[in-house]
Amino acid sequence: MMIQVDQKNDTILLPIYGSMVPFHVSTLKTVSSQQDTNRNCFIRIIFNVPGTPSNESNFLKNQGAIYLKEVSFRSKDPRHTSEVVQLIKTLRRNFVTRESEKAERATLVSQEKLVLAVNKYKPIRLLNLWVRPVFGGRGRKLSGTLEAHVNGLRYSTSRPDERVDIMFVNIKHAFFQPAEKELITLLHFHLHNHIMVGNKKTKDVQFYVEVMDMVQTIRGGKRSAYDPDEIEEEQRERERKNKIKMDFQNFVNRVNDLWGQPRFKGLHLEFDQPFRELGFHGVPHKASAFLVPTSSCLVELIETPFLVITLSEVEIVNLERIGLGQKNFDMAIVFKDFKRNVMRIDSIPSTSVDSIKEWLDTTDIKYYESRLNMNWPAVLKTITDDPQAFIDNGGWEFLNLEATDSDSEETSEDTDQESESLVESEDEEEENSEEDSEEEEGKTWEELEREASKADKEKGDEPDSEDERRRKMKAFGKSRAGPSSAASKRPKF
Repeated sequence: MMIQVDQKNDTILLPIYGSMVPFHVSTLKTVSSQQDTNRNCFIRIIFNVPGTPSNESNFLKNQGAIYLKEVSFRSKDPRHTSEVVQLIKTLRRNFVTRESEKAERATLVSQEKLVLAVNKYKPIRLLNLWVRPVFGGRGRKLSGTLEAHVNGLRYSTSRPDERVDIMFVNIKHAFFQPAEKELITLLHFHLHNHIMVGNKKTKDVQFYVEVMDMVQTIRGGKRSAYDPDEIEEEQRERERKNKIKMDFQNFVNRVNDLWGQPRFKGLHLEFDQPFRELGFHGVPHKASAFLVPTSSCLVELIETPFLVITLSEVEIVNLERIGLGQKNFDMAIVFKDFKRNVMRIDSIPSTSVDSIKEWLDTTDIKYYESRLNMNWPAVLKTITDDPQAFIDNGGWEFLNLEATDSDSEETSEDTDQESESLVESEDEEEENSEEDSEEEEGKTWEELEREASKADKEKGDEPDSEDERRRKMKAFGKSRAGPSSAASKRPKF
């Protein structure tokens, strides 16, 4: 008896005590094979049992059941052993993939059915397109056709399982970006609700064409600018690029006319085209990219993952690490829904700050500047915990760098005024003391003697005698008349 794999029912049959016992592949945890020194091969199968996180719910449902934890089988044929292990692993991987896809589809919003255009109204077609995200599965990738029908778009390839339907009511933004400095011309659709593209759940679907063919140079070395082959090749590339742009433009114009019908007026759909002259470089995810504004969004549609930010959903923009000597700065985009994470675009060159400010002014989005990066999860938590206190404290004005600078300037001015007043008071005291000293120096001997006698009376001392007063008067007179008397004694010539 041998181990059997039933791929139709996702089951493996194990020989136990002479009977083939079925086990569903979901009960398996790991499958491995090993070989000992006697060339005996072993297949070891470990099952999900109570105590593992993946099987707690089953244990609660079947508390009285008996569980098998592990089984091992021995074989003399190593080739058969490896084949069985590989079949079981493949079966388990496919089952897990299907279950995860089924779980994702269960969370999708139900869409209406696509109404195909009949013979009277031929669908609008655009041929030889590639799609992103790509369809799953193995094999060579195939290009497909995009068709505009009565109430939606359909992209399909020659394979019957490779098909994507996009309803008009589910389109939030539509973009047309021709190739200028890029290698692809594209149509991009940003959706309200997720759809499945192959086995991937996504809100962004893109259809594109490469405008330049892959060219391999057989001859080595540089080619002359006047080489006829080089000139002819460049001419073919320009013609191909112009033809692709014209085909895309015709498709876009016809779909815009379709969206202009009265039944689609409420959807407000129209293809938007990015403004390259307002673009700037930054790092929205992990790699540097060129971000381009449109009339209603900020997008990056070349590198994956794509970036589409609706400007009407933005509350404020904070430009961080703004200062002298900084080569780069960061942009933090805060949405009106405070439960959404703040979108960060890092490492924007400082040469782009003026153009970004002008663009934000034209879109009526309030922006602030700060010298440091903010801890936005903590800030949003504070706002959501007490919104009224946030409003009472001035809202976003704590990010206003100019107001902070003006407050600091007012504080410094007040300090300067106080210091000036202190200096003035000290100067006044010095002037008063100098005036007092000058007054004391300008007093006569009689005034000084009168003040001294008054002080003696207050102390209770007797005044000086008449002889002492006369002696002092003579000494005072000599000291005042000293220079004139000396001049009179000089010899006359």
